[in-house]
Amino acid sequence: MQQHLYLIPTSLAENTYDLVLPQIKDLLQEIRYFFVENVRTARRFIAGLKLGIVIDELHFFELDKDTTLATIKQYFAQIPPDAAIGVMSEAGCPAVADPGALAVAYAHQHHLKVIPLVGASSLLLSLMASGFNGQSFVFHGYLPIEKAEKQKVLKQIEKEMLQKSQTQLFIETPYRNQQLLADLCQLLQPDTLLCVATNLTGTDEWIKTQKISAWKTTTVDLHKKPTVFLIGRII
Repeated sequence: MQQHLYLIPTSLAENTYDLVLPQIKDLLQEIRYFFVENVRTARRFIAGLKLGIVIDELHFFELDKDTTLATIKQYFAQIPPDAAIGVMSEAGCPAVADPGALAVAYAHQHHLKVIPLVGASSLLLSLMASGFNGQSFVFHGYLPIEKAEKQKVLKQIEKEMLQKSQTQLFIETPYRNQQLLADLCQLLQPDTLLCVATNLTGTDEWIKTQKISAWKTTTVDLHKKPTVFLIGRII
C-alpha cells in the first residue's frame, strides 16, 4: 500500500471544535504522522476534539515558511511506506496561503495519493459573505510592510479591481490589522468598496462591506483578530 496524504482542515476560531466534520474526527483516529505548521497548535487542536487519542503517541513534523524540499524528503523517509499522513495548518484549510503546499507538491512528485477534506476556509467564507465577484478573484497574501511599497501595491490592486471587476483579497499579521485599515481608508478612493471579515466562525465574528468613505467613520476593533480584507465591486 502507498502512503496517503490527507489535507485536514482545522477550526478557524477558538472553542469551535463542534464545527469539525465527523469525517475528520474519524480519520484522525487512524493517522499517527502529521505535517503541521505549529506543533503546539496541532496538539491542542487534536486534544480539543476529545477523541481519546494519546497525543504523545503521534509524530509531528513542523513545516513552516523556512522548510525546504530537502527537509520534506527527510520527513517522508521517517514515515512507514503504508502510513496515512495528515497535513494541518495553523487555522483553516492547509496548503492555501500555507506552507503545507510543499508537502503536497512532494507527494505529487512521488505519486502519492493526495486527499483534500472539506472544512472551513477563511478566504472562501469572506468571499462568500462580501457580496463581491466570486467568479474572478485573486488572493495577494500579506501586503508589504514598508509604507511606500504598500501604497504602490494597494493602488495597483485597486486599479485591477476597477478594470477587471476582480475581487482582491489580502491579509495582515493580526496585530497590524488596525493600521492596515487606517492605510486603506487613507489610500483608496472614497467610493471603493471594502469588506472586512474578522474572526470568522467565532462567537464575535464580524463582517461588513461598505465604501471607504463610510469606513472612515466606522469604529471596529480588529487588533489581534484573524481578519481578511477584500476590495471589489457589486456585479
